Amino acid sequence: MLLATKLEPTKEAFQLYHDTAAEEGCESGTQNVAYLWKVHIDETEELAEAAGRKYLSGVSNPFLAGNEGAVNPAIMNLPGHTARTSRRLATTAFGPAGRFGTNRRPYEDQVNDYTIISGTPKTILPKIRHVLEYIRPGSVFFWDGDGAMTHEDQMRSLRLMGEEIIPAVREMGKELALFSPFEVDPATGKPLTAEAGAPRAMKEI
Repeated sequence: MLLATKLEPTKEAFQLYHDTAAEEGCESGTQNVAYLWKVHIDETEELAEAAGRKYLSGVSNPFLAGNEGAVNPAIMNLPGHTARTSRRLATTAFGPAGRFGTNRRPYEDQVNDYTIISGTPKTILPKIRHVLEYIRPGSVFFWDGDGAMTHEDQMRSLRLMGEEIIPAVREMGKELALFSPFEVDPATGKPLTAEAGAPRAMKEI
């Protein structure tokens, strides 16, 4: 699973996973990879942009000193997360390209590279589809309500997410054959049976 990373290195990382699995005699697929990124839905484009820009300010996750703060170096090379002999992709390709040592990139840059998608249901669904087609994850997670967003910002987005976005994304998952680990066993690559209660593709959204 990759978190809000740029699409091209994300695709490369997923392909490295699939290639390595194949070398070990395992056929991996969409059920083995997942992606989380920033998606905010709002009632108008003006509200969406105003709320989307709030991702870049205010309190952020515990690994950063705020959205505009320095990256905590302690999390960059955690022991046990990479083998000394493993093939590794360049970390810099995934991360921020703002001021040295910070997590700040302009909002416009993040919108242009799809690491932030903010808009009305009509405008963001084609962008979500682009991400799904390009990196083909079997599980997706939308990161919303962060930074300086207000309770009202979050509730508008949650309502529209449930009413319009999640049902449409489920249909995209079925159309694009993006099978989740609830439909295809990640260990064996074999389909789970309907009798076992397995949901459809991307049902876990």
